[in-house]
Amino acid sequence: MENIYGIEYNKPEVVLLQDTGIGVAESAARTCYDSFANSENDVIKNIENQMPDDAMCDEINDIDDSSLLDDLAWTYFHHSILEHANLSFMIRGTSRGVLQEHARHRIQAISVRSTRYTMSSLINAFVASMGDVEFFIKKILSFDMFVTADICYNKIEITAMFNKLTYQKSVIEDFKSIAVAKSSYHLLDEFKDDAEVLFQALENGKKKRNVGDAFKHIITDNVKVDMVVTFNLRSLKNYFTLRDSGAAYFQIRWLAQEMMRVTPSKYLNLIIKGKEK
Repeated sequence: MENIYGIEYNKPEVVLLQDTGIGVAESAARTCYDSFANSENDVIKNIENQMPDDAMCDEINDIDDSSLLDDLAWTYFHHSILEHANLSFMIRGTSRGVLQEHARHRIQAISVRSTRYTMSSLINAFVASMGDVEFFIKKILSFDMFVTADICYNKIEITAMFNKLTYQKSVIEDFKSIAVAKSSYHLLDEFKDDAEVLFQALENGKKKRNVGDAFKHIITDNVKVDMVVTFNLRSLKNYFTLRDSGAAYFQIRWLAQEMMRVTPSKYLNLIIKGKEK
């Protein structure tokens, strides 16, 4: 947690899910120069005489050092060979604001927690509140859905969400049709006198399909998102160079630093000087 501009923020969590190793990148580079015999890695040398079998592929993926890759990365700046190494990160607790910044890095695979399919609990809390803003605030605070950790600030955010939903409800003739699954309509009358019981009943009932379609507008860049991203090593070099900079947006800088922290040194040594793990 860190205080920025007077507001406390939670930092994201990152796990490295998988990495393909640097051996494939060396194999690609040796293919360019037909120099398999010059490798310090025996399994790469053997490619001179045979196509790799399954056992050799496992050895290739376990390679930790390559003098050729180091020369190409830092002496000749031949970075295209780095595109053959890929790393996938699971990220939790960054913000929608960071997601917008992330999308500018075009060469990545990115899968993000969908607001279209994951807003049902929030809408259930509003429906169950029956106009009681304090119930709504208390319930949403329990979701831990903001990167900001300041409760007073988060209450302002939640109140704004409540006001937007209240306005929308006032101008839509049949609000429940976009907020609640038909199979749960009976719950609205059955438990109308107990907000908590109604909320739990709605949570246990069938979820309204694509409920986020009607309500995306109520959330801000402050809302947490989870995602899995995959970079090739050349793109990761560009990402770290730009996003670990003091000029970068502070939240994406935190994310880049966490991603760098879980990236093995065999990759960092090829893309960032002095950044050994």
